[in-house]
Amino acid sequence: MEFLEKLGIEKNNFGACTGRKWYMPKTGELIAVSSPADGKLIAFVRPVSNEEYETVVKTAQAAFSHWRLVPAPKRGEIVRQIGLKLREHKEDLGRLVSYEMGKSLQEGLGEVQEMIDICDFAVGQSRMLHGFTMHSERAHHRMYEQYHPAGIISIITAFNFPVAVWAWNAMIAAVCGNVSIWKPATQVPLSAIATQKIIGKVLRENDLPEGIFSMITGEGSVIGESLLNDRRIPLISFTGSVPIGRHAAEVVAKRLGKTILELSGNNAVILTEHADLKLALPAVVFGAVGTAGQRCTTTRRLIIHDAVYDKVKSVLLKAYQGLRIGNPLDEKNHVGPLIGMGAVTAFNKALEAVEEQGGRILFGGDTLDGPGYESGCYVVPALVEAENDFPIVQAETFGPILYLIRYKGSVTNAIALQNDVRQGLSSAIFTTDMRQAEEFLAATGSDCGIANVNIGTSGAEIGGAFGGEKETGGGRESGSDAWKAYMRRQTVTINYGKEMPLAQGIRFDLEN
Repeated sequence: MEFLEKLGIEKNNFGACTGRKWYMPKTGELIAVSSPADGKLIAFVRPVSNEEYETVVKTAQAAFSHWRLVPAPKRGEIVRQIGLKLREHKEDLGRLVSYEMGKSLQEGLGEVQEMIDICDFAVGQSRMLHGFTMHSERAHHRMYEQYHPAGIISIITAFNFPVAVWAWNAMIAAVCGNVSIWKPATQVPLSAIATQKIIGKVLRENDLPEGIFSMITGEGSVIGESLLNDRRIPLISFTGSVPIGRHAAEVVAKRLGKTILELSGNNAVILTEHADLKLALPAVVFGAVGTAGQRCTTTRRLIIHDAVYDKVKSVLLKAYQGLRIGNPLDEKNHVGPLIGMGAVTAFNKALEAVEEQGGRILFGGDTLDGPGYESGCYVVPALVEAENDFPIVQAETFGPILYLIRYKGSVTNAIALQNDVRQGLSSAIFTTDMRQAEEFLAATGSDCGIANVNIGTSGAEIGGAFGGEKETGGGRESGSDAWKAYMRRQTVTINYGKEMPLAQGIRFDLEN
């Protein structure tokens, strides 16, 4: 395919990069990368060995010594140029993301646009790395806080967003003066390799040292464990499942390192009796089937007031019957494939479980085969009537299953249902009643990191901090003051007087 050639993707690809220099491990079983869109082999990548791992980390250490001394606005200028380079390659990189991961072409292009947007945001942030001042209780003293770069940031990303989540972390970390080591998911390493080649042009044009933006590929059980245990890496940003995220947190905590965790979501939309359904239902359908249900912000539960339940169910049935499922590179299709056969198995098991637990499948749930579906990864998004306390509803199934849950009475009951899961990422309410909206946003309302009114759960603007509570992990990325997570905080006190008054009026006199 032409976009592969234009992005420099070869049949056999290097497994490690320090920004401008690539390393091909001499040994190790090749990672075969196939597209879930058609099942065809795209290319091979050789995973890194311990030798390349050490080279990458040591190079990053050396780069940090240089990069942290570059003025922050000048670091922002490099990020600005990266954004421009991404604009030049948006079409090709978006196609690669779509083909390698399976999300629709519109979403693939949108993901690259998110990279561009976070570059723009980070450029502005490079001039706003603010500390603040406070008053000292001691005369002739000044106090203030400042932030310094943390060091090497390891960014471990998931398959569902092959490039955007890396950019959220790497661009903000870079303007803060950090260097980064990216470990992409083994299902989608080619998008990462293509990205490294794009930004490598900027690094060469500016004669920057190796190691500011690095990448390594390999299995999480090998390379991932090395990153988690490496004391030279003070911060790990991890996106993935709860079990692996919990393991990552435990390992890093044992060495007193820090983590940014972006884990699971079990996101709900509440439709009250005052919801504008013409506004709500397109957001619900996209939130449920976009990326074939493989977003952490996917709408998984629809909590519907009894007064509008039957109408909502009828409209959704009609909408789901009209979904076009097929190759994600065809812009006429709404739904692409799941990432692989393991995801298909999980989808099928979830539907079996919900029926065993008393639920009812209203539509969908089939696995498609025949022409255009040769990969075996295409499924029909499912509408399911269920109860919130079903064990399968309490879990996160990373696929296009939307659970319809009926509630009666006040919006307080709906909020209680929404909050009654272990995850706390994204939430939404559709209502034209101001009191209902404000209750949803109050301290007694949604317990999620993201709370939306009259907009769906899926998707988030880069200007706000992204992340959630409970088993979602508590991490924050992207906008707002999320930049502080990549810094070490320092309180400074300056005595500009001629005496040594101690804090709290303590006297400690020494005879000369």
